[in-house]
Amino acid sequence: MNFLAHAWLAQRGSDAFLYGNLIADGVKGSDLSAWHTAVACGIRHHRKVDAWVDAHPRVLSAKQRAPYQQRRYVGIALDIVWDHFLARQQLGEEPYEALVERCYQLLSAKSAPNRLSTMVPLLVEHDWLRGYADFDFTCRAIAGVGKRLSGPNRLAELVPWLNENYYWLEDDFQALWAECTVTLGDPDILYR
Repeated sequence: MNFLAHAWLAQRGSDAFLYGNLIADGVKGSDLSAWHTAVACGIRHHRKVDAWVDAHPRVLSAKQRAPYQQRRYVGIALDIVWDHFLARQQLGEEPYEALVERCYQLLSAKSAPNRLSTMVPLLVEHDWLRGYADFDFTCRAIAGVGKRLSGPNRLAELVPWLNENYYWLEDDFQALWAECTVTLGDPDILYR
């Protein structure tokens, strides 16, 4: 999952823990000793969530339904699509709005790792976390990520498939999210 889902699952933790969850995709390697303890815990939590989601039967099934040429990239697109469904169902709700503002404050106050340093200011400036509620915006974001990868833009090629399978993917998300919030949203596991 992407920023929103990770933030939602980590919101009960400290700001440092939440920040670690937000920047984890920009951090390479397993040696996290350079990071504050709570940030490192957030990075590990993010990775635990990613591993759990990537192995989930709904995600594996969605990947198998994707066009063969794009299957290698569909996980990236699904991460962003899951954020779309979460944003759409939460947009305008006070807890969601407060979380979005908290994320923007954290991301603006600290410098992101090099791999995210150019993207994070754009994310904040253009209000991506609320923008994900609009599926066209989400598809443009997916295609934009594809521009940063080498070779043909396989993520942009996935957009028609995402549109055609929107309701099926929404069902996948609802089942995945219900299980994810129970399994990974428990505050007792935040620092494991």
